[in-house]
Amino acid sequence: MSQNRQTHIRLTSHPGAGAPVRFPIHWAAGDPRARGPIVGSVSRPADRNVIGTHGGAYALYRALAVSAGALNPIQRPDYTNTAPVIDIGPYPQWSEPGKIVSLDPWGHMAQSLFADLIAEGIDIRPSIAVTRAHLTLPELEHAMQVGRLKPDGQVMLPSGEISVVKAAVDPVWYLPGIAERFGVSDEVLRRTLFEQTGGMYPELVTRPDLDVFLPPIGGITLYIFGDPTAIADPARRLTCRVHDECNGSDVFGSDICTCRPYLIHGIEECVREAQNGGAGLIVYNRKEGRALGEVTKFLVYNARKRQEGGDQAATYFERTECVAGVQDARFQELMPDVLHWLGIRRIDRFVSMSNMKYDAITRSGIDIGERVPIPAELVPADASVELEAKKAAGYYSPDGVSDLTAVVGRPI
Repeated sequence: MSQNRQTHIRLTSHPGAGAPVRFPIHWAAGDPRARGPIVGSVSRPADRNVIGTHGGAYALYRALAVSAGALNPIQRPDYTNTAPVIDIGPYPQWSEPGKIVSLDPWGHMAQSLFADLIAEGIDIRPSIAVTRAHLTLPELEHAMQVGRLKPDGQVMLPSGEISVVKAAVDPVWYLPGIAERFGVSDEVLRRTLFEQTGGMYPELVTRPDLDVFLPPIGGITLYIFGDPTAIADPARRLTCRVHDECNGSDVFGSDICTCRPYLIHGIEECVREAQNGGAGLIVYNRKEGRALGEVTKFLVYNARKRQEGGDQAATYFERTECVAGVQDARFQELMPDVLHWLGIRRIDRFVSMSNMKYDAITRSGIDIGERVPIPAELVPADASVELEAKKAAGYYSPDGVSDLTAVVGRPI
């Protein structure tokens, strides 16, 4: 471990004797070189031009690896053959002020755009990676067996696997833009972030010259079905589901909510759209438990089930607020950024009942055609309370009814 330790601690919370930032960031510049690289180096503090470091929530695991002597702290990645498998952008939205403030639109091109600086030893890392994959899901195989989906050899293979392009996106926050999006001052935002993280990032309040923050939170995964160029082509149709993480349902099939059934339904709709010549898109956000976390979510489950009268729609949101102090911390204000990164101007079929998501997307300048609710037969019995509560709270329903019996076709 001694080889990973330095003899002194260098504090980075104050500018060094008025020295200018070596690589200033001009956020909305249309030229990536004029915009500047995102440098979150911890081994060469003088190069840093952001608050925080690369890796988001995984930065602390990197620190543990260094502490244990398993990782050389000055190790640099070898980016050979890591380039995106498809070209994405640039699109006009990348340089439209205020359109993208929570991710780096050039993040998937860092290896090539700043190759000369990387060769000099500057620690510039991609914040987006784009690759290809196959999805293997039992529900999709079943959909093929019963004839809802048909293999075409490109989007859906004869085995039932789905061919996709997928992208992983780490958050990169432009603080003045984040503040404007939430209707607060930059100073208030920085101070609140500082205080509510236990003072973890003093640079938030001591370095007003640093406008970009790499927050230690989860990112986004995109799944693209069909021809990726169709996503931004106004002449071709796009089906999209924006899905917020629910590990219990999405991965383990818990039936207390509609998350996995709705996700699978969204994938089916995306496959059909891609097979018809358009494109499908799943946006998977790491916002477990409405961004309140899984521990809070499970506490709420207990409170809902144990309350007098049992689980009921009338107190669905109240139980969350009693435990967490707020009903929902996702706030969808930042969610449309990744859609603008893909050059999207219109979503023809939006597979969601959430008005929060719909309103955030349309306010950002993206048109939405049809809204697609979850089919009644896909609603698990134990999830009826959730869906009834959401509909009563104003979630979209094509018939506008608030009685869930009329939606799912059975008494609750």
